[in-house]
Amino acid sequence: MDNTTDLWVRKFHPSPDAAARLLCLPHAGGSASYFFPVSRSLAPRVEVLAVQYPGRQDRRQEPCLDSVPAIADALVDVVAPHADKPLTLFGHSMGASIAYELAVRLEKRGITPAGVFVSGRRAPNASRDERVHERDDAGLLAEIKRLNGTESQLLDDDEVLRMVLPAIRADYKAAETYRPTPGDSITAPVHALIGDADPKATVDEASRWAEHTTGPFKLEVFPGGHFYLNQVVPQVLDRISTHIEGALAAS
Repeated sequence: MDNTTDLWVRKFHPSPDAAARLLCLPHAGGSASYFFPVSRSLAPRVEVLAVQYPGRQDRRQEPCLDSVPAIADALVDVVAPHADKPLTLFGHSMGASIAYELAVRLEKRGITPAGVFVSGRRAPNASRDERVHERDDAGLLAEIKRLNGTESQLLDDDEVLRMVLPAIRADYKAAETYRPTPGDSITAPVHALIGDADPKATVDEASRWAEHTTGPFKLEVFPGGHFYLNQVVPQVLDRISTHIEGALAAS
């Protein structure tokens, strides 16, 4: 594995004998470590690959990328070699948009993901005029607290804030300015997951993910807000595991 792969993809529980892989893409301001519990739960049957975006944690000295297509462009060369086994993508919030754009790029190379799970995110063609990334630091922090996306005690630590705010702002810009390329779609199955009280995406907006794939589509609604995921981890892992088992049985 080369240094570029080591930078972008973390294997918390390497499982070389796994029958399938799951690539996890974090939300805005998130990091690979968010998916450590997922890796622990699914190994060794499924090898979990968690993406680390530049500009945070051990990559905080690198410039942030503030565009969804730019992140997907950087990832595709790194991810493609991991598709030698059935590869499912999972992205939450901004990560869902990146998962879709990555799937578009993989399919253009003849690699069809076993499935694409898009969580807590409206469909690419259901855009909103959002400009949180243009707010001052206080305004940006207020939005993060509203969504409960970061532990509140971290937001009270000035040193931590100075480290994480540039990455959060870049991520928000990427998420809010993202628009899909007209004519693009995928053939992989898409499974949309959403909280019924998510202020960032309605059920109707999430249902429009069906328009971005010619493959099977399923929408599942859970109780909760933008980070509903934190309260229903076992159920979501069950959905992912069931899908992967089905993909393996069909391969």
